[in-house]
Amino acid sequence: MVEIFLKTLPFFALIGLGFQACRTGFFTAEAAAYLTKFVFYFALSAMLFRFAANLSLAEIFDWWFVAAYLWGCFIVYLLATAVAMLRRRPITEAAVEAQCAVIGNTGFLGVPMLVVLMGEAAAGPVLMVLTLDLVVFSSLIVILVTGSREGRVRLSTLKSVGMGLLKNPMIVSIVLGLAWSSSGWDVPGPVNEFLGILGAAATPGALFAIGASLAGKSAERLSVAGWLSFCKLVLHPAAVAFAALVLFPVATFDAAVMIAAASLPVAGNVYILAQHYGVAPQRVSTAILVSTAISILTVSVIIGWVSQMAGITLGG
Repeated sequence: MVEIFLKTLPFFALIGLGFQACRTGFFTAEAAAYLTKFVFYFALSAMLFRFAANLSLAEIFDWWFVAAYLWGCFIVYLLATAVAMLRRRPITEAAVEAQCAVIGNTGFLGVPMLVVLMGEAAAGPVLMVLTLDLVVFSSLIVILVTGSREGRVRLSTLKSVGMGLLKNPMIVSIVLGLAWSSSGWDVPGPVNEFLGILGAAATPGALFAIGASLAGKSAERLSVAGWLSFCKLVLHPAAVAFAALVLFPVATFDAAVMIAAASLPVAGNVYILAQHYGVAPQRVSTAILVSTAISILTVSVIIGWVSQMAGITLGG
């Protein structure tokens, strides 16, 4: 377990470096915002396109995988919602808390870290998890928040959801990559090299950007943040593991990657949505801070367990 912790530690050390650089003022908030934009629109998009373009749809999409992941997510999602409602929180806040409980930092942390640690074979399952998070749950929170405020779901709301997905560079990169893959054409050598060089910046850039973004967040409602972190770091991977290993016939390696992805801390895009709609942004901010700090240990434990279960040599 110490060996596995030491393998995951450099990834979290990069997050810590970004945090410290921004906290001390050496790296300004404006610089952090531009770094995030570079990673989001260029480096990570190049990495995702390259992965998808070299995979077939069958290597990414599997109905049992989808069923297992969504079953695990919705069990925890409903539990977090129920707890929020018992605390007499409005539906808008319950939806945001439930989002914290199941949406991990798959794009900025999961894709770079899991592919490096578990090998390029992990790219397909990670892309599937990322796609489900973006399409299903990012859409769901918009529908719940706007529908609750307006009393019904308007056609304009669904149009807004659709446009949001079409404008998301991660979704666009995956779709374009799969479209290229389905054409049967190989990615031209110079283009593949260009994507490889640009995509290589995604790992350090994304991790540094996570840390920089955390430096600007403040803590509030630690008890709620602790509960949401417990949901995300413990209950979510446990529910996904039960679904993938017991309820549905998911391939062992794919299940291992899925569980590892489910163990990731709360994603930063949950804060962006909470801030956009003015729904408990400080609560989400605290959940991101707390879950990211604790995940240094929990993610190592879960990755160690799934790698032994699936016979994966980490970093090999």
